[in-house]
Amino acid sequence: MLLTQNTSKSNDLFGPPLGLTMQQAVPFLDRLIREPAFRAWIPLLLGRESESWYVAHRREAPDGSYSLQVFVWPPGSRTRVHDHSSWGAYRCALGTIFEERYERLDDGSILDHAHLRKAWERAWREGDGTSTVLPYEGGIHRIGNPGEKTAISVHLYGPRIGDIDGRDYDLSRAYVCDRRAA
Repeated sequence: MLLTQNTSKSNDLFGPPLGLTMQQAVPFLDRLIREPAFRAWIPLLLGRESESWYVAHRREAPDGSYSLQVFVWPPGSRTRVHDHSSWGAYRCALGTIFEERYERLDDGSILDHAHLRKAWERAWREGDGTSTVLPYEGGIHRIGNPGEKTAISVHLYGPRIGDIDGRDYDLSRAYVCDRRAA
């Protein structure tokens, strides 16, 4: 298997040690994305037909300190506006990924209500660097592939802060709800 698990120490391809921090995640993703064996593996992910994004590979640390996930983004697919209950970092490995980042304008005191405003948007291409998010309001975003060809990204998440995986937002109704871990 390409991404072998060795969580006791760093190895040449997989690398993330137990207790990985967001500051360590960025250089790790930078190295992984340039790794020749990883680059050779990417075309193998393009064979599956799908209309929606999906996780093609997932590696969880046994102690819960990180989750490494490889996402495949068919043309036109995107996530809901969401946040995470952990820090996160991702990098585009193939094609172009488009990210919209949001800021929360209300104070969170009304149950199931969130008023958001788009803070910025950016296209991330191979070689553009790594996007990072902080937990909850520090990383409300939507990611997708507006292009005509499949894109691939690699995501690294830290340990969850609580029982939920994050929250999903509906901009048209100023609504927010918890998202349970799968």
